[in-house]
Amino acid sequence: MAKIGINIATGSLQKEEIIVGIDLGTTNSLVSVIHPDTKQPIALKEHNNASLVPSIIYFDEFGNITVGEPAKDKLISAPQNTIFSAKRLIGKSFNDIKENASFFSYKVIDDNKEGLVKVQVGDKFYSPVELSSFILKELKQRAEHILKTPVNKAVITVPAYFNDAQRQATRDAGKLAGLDVLRIINEPTAASLAYGLGLNKTVDKTIAVYDLGGGTFDVSILKISNGIFEVLATNGDTYLGGDDMDNLIVKYWLNQSAISEDELKMNQQFAQAIRLKAQAAKIKLSETDIFEEELNGDKLIITRSIFEELIEPLVTKTINSCRAALKDASLKASDVEVIVMVGGSTRVPLVKERVSQFFGRQVNDSVNPDEIVALGAAIQADILAGNNKELLLLDVTPLSLGIETMGGLMDVLIPRNSKIPHSISRQYTTYKDGQGGIKISVFQGERDMVNDNRKLAEFNLTGIPGMPAGLPKVEVSFLLNADGILVVKAKELRSGVAQSIEVRSQLDLTDDTLEKMLLDSITHAKEDIATRALVEARTEGEQLLSTTEKFIQKNASLLSSDELVLTASAMQALQLALTMNDKDLIHTKIEELNELSRPYAERVMDMAVSNAMKGKVI
Repeated sequence: MAKIGINIATGSLQKEEIIVGIDLGTTNSLVSVIHPDTKQPIALKEHNNASLVPSIIYFDEFGNITVGEPAKDKLISAPQNTIFSAKRLIGKSFNDIKENASFFSYKVIDDNKEGLVKVQVGDKFYSPVELSSFILKELKQRAEHILKTPVNKAVITVPAYFNDAQRQATRDAGKLAGLDVLRIINEPTAASLAYGLGLNKTVDKTIAVYDLGGGTFDVSILKISNGIFEVLATNGDTYLGGDDMDNLIVKYWLNQSAISEDELKMNQQFAQAIRLKAQAAKIKLSETDIFEEELNGDKLIITRSIFEELIEPLVTKTINSCRAALKDASLKASDVEVIVMVGGSTRVPLVKERVSQFFGRQVNDSVNPDEIVALGAAIQADILAGNNKELLLLDVTPLSLGIETMGGLMDVLIPRNSKIPHSISRQYTTYKDGQGGIKISVFQGERDMVNDNRKLAEFNLTGIPGMPAGLPKVEVSFLLNADGILVVKAKELRSGVAQSIEVRSQLDLTDDTLEKMLLDSITHAKEDIATRALVEARTEGEQLLSTTEKFIQKNASLLSSDELVLTASAMQALQLALTMNDKDLIHTKIEELNELSRPYAERVMDMAVSNAMKGKVI
C-alpha cells in the first residue's frame, strides 16, 4: 500500500502559501512567520511595534466581540463580560477547576460536574473552544493585515501537559477561526526549535525548558534524538506567574501607605492603576536598582532588593518544580545540557540567577522570551511546507479518525496530520441503565457530525453486565501502524468483555476527495460547531430530565407540594426548549432546573447522611 506523504495530507501545499506559527497563550498570544528574504522566523508586529495580543475577549451589550488590548481595558469596568485566561478552561470539567473558580470574574457554569465547562455572558453560553477561536480569528486577521495575503494554515502550540481532549479542543478552535491546523506542537518543543535545537539529526541532547509566563509556570525535561523530541517529564503550577509578582508589589505599597485591600476592592479604577504601576516597577527593576513614581499624589517606591525578597518564595516554588520534574525523569540537574528560558517573567534577574544556580550552568536567554514559542512554531510550519530539505518528514494521517458518540457526533481519537505509527485510548460509558452493549462506529473525516464523514467500520461490544448508566467503563483504543492499518479495540474494564476490528482501507483516497473533505471542514466549521453545541446541549438536557425524574419518583414524599409543582413546570420548560434549535435557551432552562432542584437535592442528601449516622438503613 502506498503511504500518503505530507504533501497530500495538507492538500498539496504550494511554496508561496504562507503557514503561520501561533502561540495561543494564557495571558498573551502572537503570530510568527519565516521571513521570505532572511529565512529567519519573525514575530508579526503592528505599527505600534507590539507583537503580543492579550488573550482577552470583551462582549458588549449588543454581542459585538473585541479581542486584545481594547478588551484588556474592560477587565475592571465590565468584568462579567470580559473573558481572560480561557486557555485554562480548555478541555476541563467544572470538577477540574472548582478549587480555583473564584479566580474567574466571569460566570463559569457548573451545572454538570463531569461535563466540559461553559462560560455565560448575558444570556449567551460559550464553550472554551469558541472563546479560543475568537482569539485565533483576531490573530488570523492581524496576520492577513500585516502580510497582505490570506492566511489559512497554521501550526499552533500547546503546553506539554495538555491531554488529548485539550489538544483536540485547540484544533477545533483553529478550525472555527477558519484555520487548517496542520500540527499541534508542544510549547517546549517550539522553544527548543527556536534555538535550532533538534534541527541537526546527529545531535543528542537533554534539555530543560523553564517557562514562566504572566499567569502560569511549567518546566519540561526533553530528550532530543534523531530530530525527535520526547517529553520525559513536566511539572509546574497553573496559578503562578508574573501577575503574582505584580500583586506582591501592590501589597507592599498598600502596607507602606496604610490602604487596606478592602479599600482597593471598592475603588477598581485605583486598583487597576496601582497594578499597572507594579507591572512597570517589575520591568524597570530588571534594569535598575530602584523604582520611584507617583500615583494620586502618593509616592510609590521599591528597590530591587525588596522586590527580590518579596518574590523569593515564588522563585523557590519554581525551583522545587524543576527538582520534581528531574526526579520524574530519573535525571540529575547535571544531566541537563541546555536550559531554555520562555515567558516574559524570565527577564527578572533573580529568576535567571536561581535557575542557573540550580542546574549549574548558564541559561539560554538570547531569544526574546515572549516570542520564542511562536518563532519555533513558524520553524515547524516551514518544515511542514517542505522548505527545509534537511529534515525528514514522517508519514502522517491524511484525515482524522474517530468514533460516533451520542447524538451522531464525531469524537476524534487520531487527529489528521498525526505522525504514523500512532496509538491512543479513551474511555466512554453507557447512556441508559442496564445497557448491555455499545455500538462502535469508526469514521474518517474533519466534520463534527458523523453523517458528513466517511464510515470505515462498525462492530458491537456486547455482554456488558447490567449496570446503571455512567457506571461501565468502556476503553476504546486506536492503533494506526506504519502500513496505515487501523486496529480498533473496545474493552469494558470492570468485566473484561472485549472486541476488536481491523480497518485496512482508510487511506485509499484520491487527492481531489481529500481536498474537498478538508475544504468542506473549514467552510462549514461555524455551522458544524453550532450543530455540535446544540446536540451536546440537548444530550445534557435529556440526561438532566431523566435523573430529575428518577430523583422525584424516589423522594417525592420528602418534597413540598410547591417544590413538586415548580419542578414539574421547570422540567416542562426544558422539555419544550429541547424541541427548539436554540442551545442558549436549552442551557438557560438547564440552569433554571438546576437552581430549583439544588436546595432540595442537598436537603435530601443531608437527611440520608444524618440517617446513616444514626445507623438506620437508607
